[in-house]
Amino acid sequence: MAGNRVPINYHTPSFPSLYDPVPSHSKYPYYLYYTTDIWRFTLYWTLIFYGASHLTVAGCAVLTHSRNWSVIWLVPLVYSVVAGLEALLAGSIVGLVLGSIYESGNFRMSTWIPMIWGGVNVMVLILTSFPMQGGL
Repeated sequence: MAGNRVPINYHTPSFPSLYDPVPSHSKYPYYLYYTTDIWRFTLYWTLIFYGASHLTVAGCAVLTHSRNWSVIWLVPLVYSVVAGLEALLAGSIVGLVLGSIYESGNFRMSTWIPMIWGGVNVMVLILTSFPMQGGL
């Protein structure tokens, strides 16, 4: 087991609580210790990344198909709902797995890790959106 016990005066940092990762510049690094905190941060970052990517694609669709304004306004709405549902599923699964691993090992997690995993989630989404002959 790791010797990183939860500090007595620990309180969950506010979102996003990103800090300068260079040790000489940072005054106080922020860490997450509990599964619920790790899950929440991962879910928030996944929602942000999925929302940004889906709204970018919806914007491209609106710009390229702007002749039919009676239907095209539904595209950003549908894409936002789909992004939220996908992010809820992906962020929850990854956040709970990360949280259970870190809490079972009694490790502390930097607040940068959930952001990185939110980016990994959206990269997996983009990669799997392309048709491949061999599949994944």
